[in-house]
Amino acid sequence: MADRRTFNVVILGVGFLFIFTAFTTCGNVEQTVVKSLENSTFTGSGYHSLGIIYGVFSFSNLLAPMFVTVIGPKITMFLSGLLYSGYIAVFIVPSTWSFYLTSALIGIGAAMLWTAQGHFLVENSEASTINRNTGMFWALLQLHFHQAIYFNLPVSDSSRRNIFLSLLVISILGTLSFLVLRKSHHEEEMLSEEEGQSLLSTLKLPAATECPPCSAGLELSFYSGVYGTCIGATTQFGEAAKGLIGISGIVVGIGEIVGGGLFGLLCKNSRFRRTSVVFLGMVVHFVAFYLIFLNIPDDAPIVFETTTLKKPYLTPSVSIALLCSFLLGLGDSCFNTQLYSILGHVYAEESTPAFSIFKFIQSVCAAAAFFYSGYIMLMWQLLLMVILGFTGTLCFFVVERMQNFSVDIQEF
Repeated sequence: MADRRTFNVVILGVGFLFIFTAFTTCGNVEQTVVKSLENSTFTGSGYHSLGIIYGVFSFSNLLAPMFVTVIGPKITMFLSGLLYSGYIAVFIVPSTWSFYLTSALIGIGAAMLWTAQGHFLVENSEASTINRNTGMFWALLQLHFHQAIYFNLPVSDSSRRNIFLSLLVISILGTLSFLVLRKSHHEEEMLSEEEGQSLLSTLKLPAATECPPCSAGLELSFYSGVYGTCIGATTQFGEAAKGLIGISGIVVGIGEIVGGGLFGLLCKNSRFRRTSVVFLGMVVHFVAFYLIFLNIPDDAPIVFETTTLKKPYLTPSVSIALLCSFLLGLGDSCFNTQLYSILGHVYAEESTPAFSIFKFIQSVCAAAAFFYSGYIMLMWQLLLMVILGFTGTLCFFVVERMQNFSVDIQEF
């Protein structure tokens, strides 16, 4: 039985690996690709597309638990994967209306996908294996950064079509892998629509849990879309700047994999370690933000037609830029592995609505961040992430302390 659950976790991670290899490549380069399109009728914005995705994602999370409980996590993830593939296909023959329409559809798909993923992961875990399984899934998922396509931009229309056809095939393979998932022995019977809605309405997360996903949402938007664009817009990197976008994504993935391995696979389920890992993640991100502040021009996020005009405090260094990419990935894995671990531990019996609420808060913040990223100087974006990162870490400590206190009372 343990082998079947482990098999499910591995296949789950592999499916997400393929889908997000394709989707994250789109997210990292789509603003740059959009700017280089040789099509005067296309007026879409990569930032606005990502903002729509996370905006729709936010509110779709309110319905996702009911959907997952009615049709089950396996079919939900399969259908969601099809929506991801549709979004990627738009870049083969891009048009503004289809670009924004599929952005909205993938927002719906993302809510269903991540809610089903959280439910399925907890369903195939026990208290003694949740940290291991979370780390295993996270390490496999984050390999998608390591597999990210590296190419110099701008690209010709024919090259772009070939690239996104390849990404479409990868996404479809990941979607099909969900059909291989097996039912776990203790899988509960599907709930009716009324039961699913009742379960969502009765679950209440501690108020303090609202801060960590909000911080994670802002940082998600930054490392997955904004930072790569900033590197690509930095004048001092010259002709290599566009190619560094893909390399940065790969290095972020290496940081995610290292963090997932160290803090998920190698650490036993320990509350002390959870708080320690989250604190380490905060420190690592603060170091990365400070180095980015010194190394990247302040106007990098807001230039669209040209490269940066402002000069940073240091002469921009590729080595420092890629070090920051690694630190962003490492810090993000610190937060996410432990957030998944504590949610799976505390809400083992109500995992579907718990992960849905978590993703709702995270995606609202990510959507807001994508919309303002193209208008606010880099310095202020970094400052906001520092403030929310610190607040989120304190909130995590409060929730962990509340859980410890609750366990102590039960044991007494």
